[in-house]
Amino acid sequence: MSENTSQNANVVVEHLRAWNGEVIEDVIEFRGETTVVVPREMLREAAARCRQHAELQYNFLTDATCVDRFPMEPRFEVSYHLVSIPRRERLRLKTKLSGSDPVMDSLVTVWPGANWLEREIFDLFGIRFTGHPDLRRILLPDDWEGYPLRRDFPTQGFRDVPSTYIPAFRKHGS
Repeated sequence: MSENTSQNANVVVEHLRAWNGEVIEDVIEFRGETTVVVPREMLREAAARCRQHAELQYNFLTDATCVDRFPMEPRFEVSYHLVSIPRRERLRLKTKLSGSDPVMDSLVTVWPGANWLEREIFDLFGIRFTGHPDLRRILLPDDWEGYPLRRDFPTQGFRDVPSTYIPAFRKHGS
């Protein structure tokens, strides 16, 4: 990891700790990337600080993703990948959720682009986002049962899918 990356991470960590000493659970630096682990109750406020503070300016949300660590607890890790365009820096904010209560605050009020990213996480992992303006399935049909990217989702699915008749794919002579 370069000295410059470490200094940039320290600026974020110092600022967040000065704001609230309990906001940072862990700081992970790996291959020049910094991840700040934040309790789910403080994530929205920490994200707003990262976006609005003049020293930080993380004004672009590039991605939001989830990892299922089943059977470990906390089971889920939700990560938001941020970029400060003026400062040319990257940061990852991460929070951990238990399998029995996979609910967290939505960051749509901080970055409107989080809307579809959080809907995708909801659709595929079943994480519920409090305060999300339109939390519904985005990729799968409304009647889909379960969350297919959870590690305990059956590889064959929960139900039989009827074979569909598509004339264009019918074999000749049948």
